Amino acid sequence: MAENRVIVVTGASRGIGRAIATALSEPGCRVVVNYHSSPEAAEETAAAIEARGGIPHLNRFNVADAEAVREAFKGIVSAHTRIDVLVNNAGITRDNLLALMKPSEWDAVLDTNLKGAFLCSQAVVKPMMRQRYGRIVNVTSVVGFIGNAGQCNYSAAKAGLIGFTRAMARELISRNITVNAVAPGYIETDMTVHMPEKARESLLTQIPAGRSGTPEEVASAVRFLSSNEAAYITGQVIHVNGGMFMG
Repeated sequence: MAENRVIVVTGASRGIGRAIATALSEPGCRVVVNYHSSPEAAEETAAAIEARGGIPHLNRFNVADAEAVREAFKGIVSAHTRIDVLVNNAGITRDNLLALMKPSEWDAVLDTNLKGAFLCSQAVVKPMMRQRYGRIVNVTSVVGFIGNAGQCNYSAAKAGLIGFTRAMARELISRNITVNAVAPGYIETDMTVHMPEKARESLLTQIPAGRSGTPEEVASAVRFLSSNEAAYITGQVIHVNGGMFMG
């Protein structure tokens, strides 16, 4: 990891986002911690970044709000002159069976998980093209490949991120900007901790590794794809799922 890089991680107040922001922190690196509704949790992420020698900058905005995203990234570029890494991690769930799913539940998930990645990526493309350098990493999911009952909206958004990643990669590699994705499987986070025990046990039987993953294991894959060592890798998806899906 190069010193003094400017890194933006969306949805970085907890879970996988916090682990990513922390893993990307190096002495001198400026890490922009995006969050929407948890200022206390975002402060905890900032403390973890500082502990590794990074320089945190908290930035509260909704990735699904086009105007808020434009203003936020305009301010980031103005303050730091560049953006080297963008990790599109922000995501929500609104689980429901298709027959019962409300349009608002569909829209909320697609707007945050897919449209949010589009808006943030679009906002960093011009600065990255001018500097002829950039790393964009999208956090998708195993369910974008295999689907999951009760998650038609989430599965569709995460599958959409895969196509989005590959299309962007083709557009931007000539400017030394790589675009890749990481697809976590069953990871222990706030989103999974409240899963019923029987459902958890059933899920673990589908994982050859016999255990859930950790946010830090996902962050390690993101760290590699964000590094200069990954300069010749673009349009790819790294699966971090203990063998749950092998594609």
